[in-house]
Amino acid sequence: MSKFFNIIAGKESCLILLYGAIGEFEELKSGDIAREIFEAEQLYSKIDVRINSNGGDVDGGIAIFNALRNSKADITIYIDGVAASIASVIASCGKPVYMSKYARWMIHGVTGGVWGNKEKIKSTLSEIETIENDLCDIYSKKTGLSVDQVRATYFDGTDHWLKADEALKLGFIDGIYDADPLPEESTPDQVYQIFNNRYFNHKTTSIMYENLKKRQRFANCSTDTDFEKVIDELETEAGKVKGLETENETLKNENDAFKQKEADTHKQEIETILQNARKEERFGENEVESYRTFLNKDFEAAKAAIEKRVPKKRVVQNILDDHDPEHKESAWEARMKEIKQNLKK
Repeated sequence: MSKFFNIIAGKESCLILLYGAIGEFEELKSGDIAREIFEAEQLYSKIDVRINSNGGDVDGGIAIFNALRNSKADITIYIDGVAASIASVIASCGKPVYMSKYARWMIHGVTGGVWGNKEKIKSTLSEIETIENDLCDIYSKKTGLSVDQVRATYFDGTDHWLKADEALKLGFIDGIYDADPLPEESTPDQVYQIFNNRYFNHKTTSIMYENLKKRQRFANCSTDTDFEKVIDELETEAGKVKGLETENETLKNENDAFKQKEADTHKQEIETILQNARKEERFGENEVESYRTFLNKDFEAAKAAIEKRVPKKRVVQNILDDHDPEHKESAWEARMKEIKQNLKK
């Protein structure tokens, strides 16, 4: 089914909201509402219509009235907040109509305007009287009152506001249903605004659901229970992900510590090679930094290069110096030193 502004689809029935003003430049355009009704009845045998409207354009309202009256669907009308002026006519379309105990029903004569000569004014007045006759006939069929009784009582130039119990007693509605309470002293305008705000919140939730259904995980959801089930699954998965994230962080920290320890060991190994090479006088002090850079860049190649350098000092001497820093020449060492000096002469 096409997406319309006022329809909320369900599994076995759908809901059409008539919330707002009626007219081609208002929230409720008769053409859109009629299309919604005709298309909805192709898919659903039951349609609920909920009203909160101060009325509006008479011609547009009559078009909606006829679309509801002629629909083959099982239609039930609920007046949530206000059914005023032409909105109360729509509610009298011959379908069962129920009214919130806090709602308001209003009937009055047709209002119009004209600009022109007296013939134009007469023509407009005649048109208003014709429309009022039609409206009186509609209310008459709903209540059982005669057309003349309806005209005399409700088309006297006054706004007639009825509460739910009054509307039920007079036959305008078929029953009263409970709803979230409103202050007893609420004016009709306040009732309208309160229920409109409730609708806005419901509409926001519906839009949220429609946006969620565009996501693969929610594509098959059609009820609150379906959405809640998927959300529960996502929460469970999120808990598992959190555990994996914690485990991953622990492993990362352990890996970083291992890498740091390995780097420290490697650094110490480089320093040991450099120290031993200097003790063996394989290269001068001025070459230490170059070999350190070489070892950091290519450890095996640098180590091999150092080992190829011929030591000028015996390792035995290094070991002796390490274990006996204050080591003194033995008699044999002194004699060998003397012989070398004489040979040089």
